[in-house]
Parts: sequence; structure tokens; C-alpha cells
Amino acid sequence: MGCENSKDAVKLPASDNFSRLAADTVFTEDEVEILFDLFNRVSNSVIKDGFIQKEELQLALFKNSKKKSLFLDRMFDLFDVNNNGLIEFGEFVRSLSVFHPRTPETDKLEYAFRLYDLRGTGYIEREELKEMVVALLNESDLHLSNDNIEAIVDKTFTETDLKGDGKIDMEEWEEYVAKNPKLLTNMTLPYLMDINLAFPSFVVNKEAECLQRQETA
Repeated sequence: MGCENSKDAVKLPASDNFSRLAADTVFTEDEVEILFDLFNRVSNSVIKDGFIQKEELQLALFKNSKKKSLFLDRMFDLFDVNNNGLIEFGEFVRSLSVFHPRTPETDKLEYAFRLYDLRGTGYIEREELKEMVVALLNESDLHLSNDNIEAIVDKTFTETDLKGDGKIDMEEWEEYVAKNPKLLTNMTLPYLMDINLAFPSFVVNKEAECLQRQETA
């Protein structure tokens, strides 16, 4: 039994038209158009309002809306630039652009710093670092003892907090990433190099979409 995808097209403000977004990001107009199709599918998978809700992002990434993830929460918060609890198309394209292979490393470095800065203080504190380490281990289905996690966090924090003031600032973060460039590996999505050929892998699964709609009916 199929499920019809009767999505409504999103009406864009002038600041988010295809040409403007192409000028503001590393995407071409054709690629922005492809992302618009993706955005429409995700933003109408649960609630047809033309915005991506957190539940819709969960459904798109995990094929269900039940899995909780600190990493996903942080990604949603950073994509939601105007802090209204919704991801608009312009926010979606501009944020996704950070993960493009052609985006300068300095942009990725700053974005990664904000990802770890859970409280938005402009610094990464030890507890924030631990929360993200635990979250990333969980995402990878790696289960370590609390002692091992503490050892990882202690070693990382000691190597990064060069000023010894109990927090990591942007300057210290830049130095640490320069010595450990693999930290930015997850900040690049190779398929974005040619989304005409490799449509993003997190497109809503049609079967999961049908089930979700039945749950909310």
C-alpha cells in the first residue's frame, strides 16, 4: 500500500530566493533547487507548515521520531538561527553549506566550536565536553566505562585548556584542532560536492513518513 506525498510548496521570502542563497553559499542555483525539494519533503513529513520541526529532523535522520540525541538537538539549535523553534529554508541551506567540502576550514572550525558550546557562553567547559563525548560515543554505538570516558575528557581538556582557566576559548580550540584535524571530519559531507548525482542520504524514508502520518492522524 502506498502513501501519497501531497506536499505543499514553501513560499520563500525575497532574502531566501534561489539566486540569493546561491550567492550567500557555496551551492549553485541548481543545487539550491534540489535542496528546496528536499526541504519540502522533510518540512511536510509530520506537519505541513513549510518549516522543519525537530521531530521532522529526527524522522529524516533516524527514520523515526523517537530516538533522542544531544547531537541532533545541537544541530537543530544551530540550524535554527533565529531561535524560533523552526528551521526555515534559508537557514537550512546556509547551515548545510558549512558542511560542503569547498567551505573554508575556518568556518567549519567555528561551527564545531559552537556545537560543543552547549550553554552558548563563548567557551567550552569540561562538563560540556563530557556531554558531547558521551553523545558522540552513543551515536557510534560505542559503550565505554565512566572511568574511560573521564580519562578521555581529562586528557582532551588538559591538552586544550592551555591557559589553565578551566574553559576552552576559540583561540585554544583553533590550536587544538590544528594539531588534531580529524576533529573536523564530521563537518564535511562529501556527497554535497555533487548533489545532482548523489541526492542527500537523509531524505525522508517514504515508509517511515507514512507511519508517522498515521500516528499523528
